[in-house]
Formats: sequence, C-alpha cells, structure tokens
Amino acid sequence: MKLNTDETCIFCKIIQKTIPSSILYEDNTSLAFLDIRPLNKGHTLIIPKNHYVDIFDIPKNDLQTIHAATKPLATAIKNATNADGISIIQQNGKAAGQEIFHYHVHVVPRFNGQPLPRFNEINIAERKELDEMATKIKQYL
Repeated sequence: MKLNTDETCIFCKIIQKTIPSSILYEDNTSLAFLDIRPLNKGHTLIIPKNHYVDIFDIPKNDLQTIHAATKPLATAIKNATNADGISIIQQNGKAAGQEIFHYHVHVVPRFNGQPLPRFNEINIAERKELDEMATKIKQYL
C-alpha cells in the first residue's frame, strides 16, 4: 500500500520508521506512539499513516479508524498509569494550538488536582523511559 506522505513531516518519518519512536499500536491505517514531550507519562499520539493536515483534510474512513483505536488505547493507558481520568485532545490549525501539521489525537492520562501544562513547557523524555512505558501499556492492549 503506497502512503501519501510529506518528507518534511516528523510524523511521516515516524511512520516510515526513519526516526525512533515508542510504538504502542499499528494497523494498516493508523499508528499510536508515545509523545516525546509527554504532558504526563503515558501521553500517546494516534495518527493516520497517510499525511493529512487536520480534521478538515482527513477522510471520514481514516478519521473513524483513528477514533476506533482511541478507546482501547485510552483504556490501556489509564490502566497502565493508574490515572484518574484521560484527556482526549485534538487541535486544528495554529490558532487552536496545532504545532505539527499532520492530523493527530492526544491521549493524556490525568490525575486529580493536576493542572495541564502547556505543550511548550514540557521537556523531551528519555527514549529508555518511553520504551519502558510502552512495554507497560502494551500489557493492557
């Protein structure tokens, strides 16, 4: 299957496995991996394998596949992290806070009383730490 990709897009590079990532789930249409700048440990991104800029660009079938994968991933992340809740975040356009212009859904474990930091305030996580968390989450998938 030939994918529609953007050679300058970091998510397309992750799909092509030309840069490292901690993958949790993959099917023919979508890929889920841990965010390198996690809002909390277990913060996951779910993306289509084809490059679509945002909600206005992605076809309905690919959108449905992404969101069908969201529920089991959210459940696994909640269980693996003992989170009190899960935030599902999806931003479209610079004005909405979108920084990477490849459609993606954030699945973020949340804890009672914890404020949500801004994405640009988060440090890059160590690959070993991400891989360990990925192994833990995959046990619940």
